[in-house]
Amino acid sequence: MQDCPFCQDIDANVIYQNEFGRIIYDENPVSKGHCLIIPHQHITSFFDATEEDRKAFMILLELARNEVKMVYQPDGFHIGFSDGQINAGSIEHLHIHLIPRYAHQALHLDERWGMKVDSQLMA
Repeated sequence: MQDCPFCQDIDANVIYQNEFGRIIYDENPVSKGHCLIIPHQHITSFFDATEEDRKAFMILLELARNEVKMVYQPDGFHIGFSDGQINAGSIEHLHIHLIPRYAHQALHLDERWGMKVDSQLMA
């Protein structure tokens, strides 16, 4: 897919890659160590991926978690991915966000996540 930024040859910020996909640091991180797990093949939905692809995806997720845990020592993680055209400007290439969480640091998801933020409800 020519228009897909994840289908372009992205060498910058690669933490690890294998025959299925790659792990990169997010260019606009929510927290220190925020990274993405991206399949090489243009897959638009987790539910369209084969069982083998899903297993490979979970292996990459675990590798990403291990790396981020070792380098940044977060207190926990927020793991999420969008499936389908949820908000304007979203990338229709399957990817998982691994967002490190730190004690006493609120998770701020904003409009780029398709979220309407109520500042009084953030925790």
